[in-house]
Amino acid sequence: MGKFSFSKSERLSSRNSIQELFSKGSSFYLPPFKILILKSQEPNHQVLFSVSKRNFKKAVDRNLIKRRLREAYRLNKANLPESPALQIAYIYTAKEILDFHQIEQKIKETFKRLQQYAEKN
Repeated sequence: MGKFSFSKSERLSSRNSIQELFSKGSSFYLPPFKILILKSQEPNHQVLFSVSKRNFKKAVDRNLIKRRLREAYRLNKANLPESPALQIAYIYTAKEILDFHQIEQKIKETFKRLQQYAEKN
């Protein structure tokens, strides 16, 4: 896989894995995200992006935010620690649509927190 790719194996899509992440994972809040983290047995990080239908009624808006989140993650994922592999869920909690540069800055900040989490555990 390339440095800037975002393949299927990097997406968290298994229903059991998602349930385990939400039930056993630890979390922190860094506006505009709530982030859930859990160590994974997979060889690489797996990520899930979620945008609330309550805050954004139109699917077009939800999809726009998720596209921006995926792109910001894809471009900056090289800054994540290699081990341990993590399962990560980004839950977008803001009430307004942020532009790409703001989202990218916040993703970078979350990577710093994830780095601390990886060092601690």
